Amino acid sequence: MERVFNFSAGPSTMPESVLKTAAAEMLNYKGTGMSVMEMSHRSKVFIEIADNTKALLKEIMNIPDNYKVLFLQGGAWTQFGMVPLNLMTNSKKADFMDTGNWAAEAIKEAGRFGTVNIAASSKDSNYDHIPQLDPKKFDPNADYFHITSNNTIYGTRMTDNWPDTGNVPVVCDMSSNILSEVYDVSKFGLIYAGAQKNMGPSGVTVVIIRDDLLTRTPDNLPTMMKYTIHAEKDSMHNTPPTYALYLAGLVYQWIKDLGGVSAMQKINEEKAKIIYDAIDNSSMFKGTVAKKDRSLMNITFVTGDKDLDEKFAKEAEKQGMPNLKGYRTVGGMRASVYNAMPIEGAKALADFMKKFEMENK
Repeated sequence: MERVFNFSAGPSTMPESVLKTAAAEMLNYKGTGMSVMEMSHRSKVFIEIADNTKALLKEIMNIPDNYKVLFLQGGAWTQFGMVPLNLMTNSKKADFMDTGNWAAEAIKEAGRFGTVNIAASSKDSNYDHIPQLDPKKFDPNADYFHITSNNTIYGTRMTDNWPDTGNVPVVCDMSSNILSEVYDVSKFGLIYAGAQKNMGPSGVTVVIIRDDLLTRTPDNLPTMMKYTIHAEKDSMHNTPPTYALYLAGLVYQWIKDLGGVSAMQKINEEKAKIIYDAIDNSSMFKGTVAKKDRSLMNITFVTGDKDLDEKFAKEAEKQGMPNLKGYRTVGGMRASVYNAMPIEGAKALADFMKKFEMENK
């Protein structure tokens, strides 16, 4: 069977060239006679892989020198707890934007360790937009202000509504749109992201943390929950997810070769426009979020008829476009067009939408 256009929200499609490189190196990585997944993480060869992976990420994201890059395990879910454990240590308070399911989960986890102030929320409208921020609702004594840059389930994304928090560091969950568009890392105190959408397979989580925030980590935390330990040990305190880290490095090189994150953003904007134009020019399909807040990565839409939605997703799968069924709290369809989704996939979906509409009037 030929490769499909995989619209999964994660784990998601990978660059084909990366998979081919990994396949070619599976049994014998660069003459070592072994696979990367068989290597000691203390070996010279693997340390070179890890160092190169980190250097590539710093380069393509233009990460300043006063930030540490950590490759951890446990996904964003673990970061929902690690962030407050390490940073909610002065006032024991934090501000949050509630923009979707994963923001809500982060709020719930932080509430175990301190006081959470929800500065803005779009929950009442089923998270169909990014809420406007009122600086009067910010807590100037908060230990950090947490945002989610892209909302995988609901299909919204932060654009022009970034909080001006003064001296309060901004923590951002970028799990579903890191490397998809250009961000000024210096505006954030901490960024975290699972790899399984834009950076590689599941198993590795990136944390980018400003040096001064490392001073907040309490001594009495469990060893593996301390950012300081991972920073001091260069993410090698225990065995890291070696193969996932290697694949992430291949993805970073792929992005660099394409022209970097700015070039990737232009491609993503083109892909998203193709599908959003198909939605906007349709009398059958409707978008589910405010146009100004539309995600480049997760495009959500409905027909208004649950049976027709289900039929669309099933027929699309038969046409080589699986995983278009929307999340259970939204319904309808969701096309996840992460970095590795080729433009041809967006065009194929748009063409199928037009065909489906004509055949199901």
